[in-house]
Amino acid sequence: MPDASLREAHHLDRRILLGLALTALWLSATFAYITFSVGWRAFFALPPSEIGSTLEGFDSPLAFLRLVLGLFLQQSELAQNSRALALQSEALQKSAEQAEIQARAIHANELHARQDTFVDLNALVTRQLGIIAVLLYLSSQAMTAGGSVPPEKLGEFWTQLGAGDSEVFTRGLLALGNAQPPQQSFALFFSTPTRTRHSETYLAAFSRLLRAAEGCDPDGMIRDAVLGSGSGRLYQMMTRLRDDPPEGARVVPAG
Repeated sequence: MPDASLREAHHLDRRILLGLALTALWLSATFAYITFSVGWRAFFALPPSEIGSTLEGFDSPLAFLRLVLGLFLQQSELAQNSRALALQSEALQKSAEQAEIQARAIHANELHARQDTFVDLNALVTRQLGIIAVLLYLSSQAMTAGGSVPPEKLGEFWTQLGAGDSEVFTRGLLALGNAQPPQQSFALFFSTPTRTRHSETYLAAFSRLLRAAEGCDPDGMIRDAVLGSGSGRLYQMMTRLRDDPPEGARVVPAG
């Protein structure tokens, strides 16, 4: 592009020099014509109006020449302005593209940061939900609460829970809920004030976790994974029993 500008400036200089040369040539021809054909004495002896008409006639070609040169100069300036505008538009386009790339990068980094935060949050909430599942399971299945699960089985559950398996009691509740009739499954969660309170706490905590998953997962993959976990399946079971209880069953208000 700088080479093109230099070439344009060179052509422009050539036009100006050509115009000056033609002007000088025409003035010389005019001077020679008056000197050798008319004579300066005779020329100045003419009435002023005729002198003016004569000079006007001599000047007409020069006026036309200046008009043509002016048009060429304007075209050159317009071409330069057009190129400058094109370069400016190209620079603005590149700036816009860079800004868009930066915006996407910032959004991706922000999304990754939210997803990393959610991983830690999910671990904390899963442990919380696991403790609530322990309370629900013991309130109905421990022998001290009238249940039928022997201490040895509960001991195995406690061992797995201590080893880091926070959903062991959650799976136990899922197994009971799927194996029992709907009325008994409903009773696991909503038949006493204590169970209802634990169940409501569980549903509220998981609902908040689900909203957090949706906030950092535009594709819905994390949300589906959370719902597909043991805690998510228990949440769906409890929600279904609460919203559509078996015939004759009712939720006992939390105490």
